[in-house]
Amino acid sequence: MVKLLKHLKPHIITIICIIGFLLIQAICELSLPDYMSDIVNVGIQQGGVENAVPEAIRKSEMDKITFFMSEDDKSRVLDKYTLIDKSNPSNDDTGKYLKSYPEIKNNDVYILNTDDEEIIKELNTIMGKSILIIQTIEQRGMTDMNVGSQGSSANPLAMLSQIPKDADPFAILAKMPKEQLEAIKKLADEKFEQMPESIITQGSVPYVKAGYEALGRDTGKLQTNYILYAGLIMLLISFISLSATVIGSLLAARVAAGLSKSLRKAVFENVVSFSNTEFDKFSTSSLITRSTNDIQQVQTFIVMLLRIVFYAPILGIGGVIKVMHTDTQMSWIIGVGVLAMMSLVVVLFVVAMPKFRSMQRLVDRLNLVTRESLTGMLVVRAFSTQRYEEKKFDGANTDFTRTNLFVTRAMAAMMPVMMLVMNGITLLIVWVGAHQIDLGNMQVGNMMAFMQYAMQIIVSFLMISVVSIILPRASVSIARIAEVLNTKSVIGAPERAKEFNRDLKGCVEFRNVSFKYPGADDDVLTDISFTAKAGETTAFIGSTGSGKSTLINLIPRFYDITGGELLVDGVDIREASLHDLRDRIGYVPQKGILFSGTIESNLKYGYEGASEDELRNAAEIAQAMEFINEKEEGFNTEISQGGTNVSGGQKQRLSIARALVKKPEIFIFDDSFSALDFKTDAALRKALKEKTGNATVLVVAQRISTVMNANQILVLDEGKVAGRGTHKELMESCEVYQQIALSQLSKEELA
Repeated sequence: MVKLLKHLKPHIITIICIIGFLLIQAICELSLPDYMSDIVNVGIQQGGVENAVPEAIRKSEMDKITFFMSEDDKSRVLDKYTLIDKSNPSNDDTGKYLKSYPEIKNNDVYILNTDDEEIIKELNTIMGKSILIIQTIEQRGMTDMNVGSQGSSANPLAMLSQIPKDADPFAILAKMPKEQLEAIKKLADEKFEQMPESIITQGSVPYVKAGYEALGRDTGKLQTNYILYAGLIMLLISFISLSATVIGSLLAARVAAGLSKSLRKAVFENVVSFSNTEFDKFSTSSLITRSTNDIQQVQTFIVMLLRIVFYAPILGIGGVIKVMHTDTQMSWIIGVGVLAMMSLVVVLFVVAMPKFRSMQRLVDRLNLVTRESLTGMLVVRAFSTQRYEEKKFDGANTDFTRTNLFVTRAMAAMMPVMMLVMNGITLLIVWVGAHQIDLGNMQVGNMMAFMQYAMQIIVSFLMISVVSIILPRASVSIARIAEVLNTKSVIGAPERAKEFNRDLKGCVEFRNVSFKYPGADDDVLTDISFTAKAGETTAFIGSTGSGKSTLINLIPRFYDITGGELLVDGVDIREASLHDLRDRIGYVPQKGILFSGTIESNLKYGYEGASEDELRNAAEIAQAMEFINEKEEGFNTEISQGGTNVSGGQKQRLSIARALVKKPEIFIFDDSFSALDFKTDAALRKALKEKTGNATVLVVAQRISTVMNANQILVLDEGKVAGRGTHKELMESCEVYQQIALSQLSKEELA
């Protein structure tokens, strides 16, 4: 994971921008339910009147409202209103409000002189309670507020039910003793303490609305304007949210793609630096899977991390804060929903986790079987084992498919169950909320807003849960990628590289060299000593498994020796720069390897600046011009992937030509003539001798004819030197060499 974070470092600014857009998106999403609630509560139920504080109110009505207020409340209310006298029509305030309230000119009117929301909120409670008392008195329903069992003599409100309908109750109340008025106020306050503020406001709105109509205001237009304004605000917020979502998603995709590119580059660069020891640890199919499928899994996870893991907590916490500010008592429902969701996820997590861990291993296996079958298709056809390979592939494919289906079905089952839980929570909110609305403790819009906030909170947990299910597979992929990145080549570069001795150009010396493969108990090579000088050919021959290829693979440090010293130009190769060492070597592997491109690009692989004459000269030495000239496009002939459109012998000759173009000090031919016929082999060795006279040539061969003319021949037997010398000397002194030679040629041919 630390390696992963390091690759995210170049994208820090972009990630900060993504978090910013997620905040904008969450704020917008959390704002919409409030506006929706306002449309229902204020726009529809309250006719566009937002609160119990009238913008304009007749003096006679203000006197009624302030009648039930304390002196402090009355002073506070009147201080925020300006009285406009109908006898003063030139008043500036009259002209300002005359268009909205035409009847101002016929009434003494109080005009609200502040737009401070905090002050209006404070006045709303004070005036709302007074308005409700007035409405109750006017409807002769004041006795409903008496909860006790007092008689008419003890109850100051009992007399109100006896007031004739054509009488003015406020004139009667004005004549009441102060103690009785205080009792009425106390009973009203006790009743209002049980009511939410939004219900008080909603109950006061009809009175305020009637006052507006009395002053000539068009309340229908007021309602329409409020709904349209709130709707436009919601559309604007939705557009902002949409823009933030799109931009955030785009940036998240770019970060994930950039990380994927960086990881692929890092993995490839590290793999390129591997020695054969590391390649023995990782199979080719596994490295391909880690570089493609595993990194793709990480890319998908990063997109979800940036879009969901960061967004879900913001949305969830914001939803909880919003719920705490709603006039509801249903927070326990959210707890029930979250608990149900988490229980479902835990069950799914326990069931699916083991399968996620095995999926990448099964992908490796499927790639391995596919690669082996396709690479060895000629052998498969030759031995008529297509059915066997099909069964092997079908087994790997079936295992992967079965596991993949299980995981996919588990994920598919999760969504309907989660939707069932969410719909159940919605029904529970409606059922409980309907009862609260019926009791007068909640408004319809508040219930709808609570429902949306509850869904947002639950969805935020759902998002995190989905990520937690995908996380196991991504974590497996991250671990597999990290395993490659953390694997360092055992062939390390020295802190201070030594310079090669230019006077010993191309000299290779083995001093009591031993070698064993990592983890092995026994040496493959034991006590090997010889010197290969510039201008000479040193050949290696021996039975299969005698260590010939292993020995020459030590020179370019494909493996490091485990004992003794190996010197090139007088310097121990472990103390020299790896690049400088390999720059001196022209290596031709046992199996000719070509890359997709052209013949020219393959020959220039070791030296990009080679001229056409140099390419032609190298091809002539390698005996490759014959078939190159037969191609219509010559050196521009396309080579397919792996060189499948040329023969084995042509591959070897082009590989030899590629080494020759490089013009190295040391040539290594690892049984590189095995696919050539005797005539081509002889012609090629003759040309090599003429053209590479100043270079050190190291040849591994199975044919006696290939090594007969070498200046020095080493005979290897079970990792040890069984003989050293020229062909003539070995025929006289080395029994192993004699057996190999006589098995291939007659005594006359060997003479």
